[in-house]
Amino acid sequence: MASIVILFELDADQDPPTVALVHAAGADPDAPEDPQDRTLCGRDTTSMEHAHYAPSRPGEPWYPPAYYDRRCREREGLLRRF
Repeated sequence: MASIVILFELDADQDPPTVALVHAAGADPDAPEDPQDRTLCGRDTTSMEHAHYAPSRPGEPWYPPAYYDRRCREREGLLRRF
């Protein structure tokens, strides 16, 4: 099974910055804790922050539950397999 890295896209207009959206990216094969260059929905991961979240058991959501309303929905069907 492939690994994913959960990332926060921050709203820099807020002080302090807040989480605008939660994204997923494939893990870098050479450094599994690091994301690939693009999220699964195609956004650049350079400015995103690592959420350090992973579901602890099957059936849990791919995103941190507190950010349900801010999850990226573009590839959610794909992410349900993780």
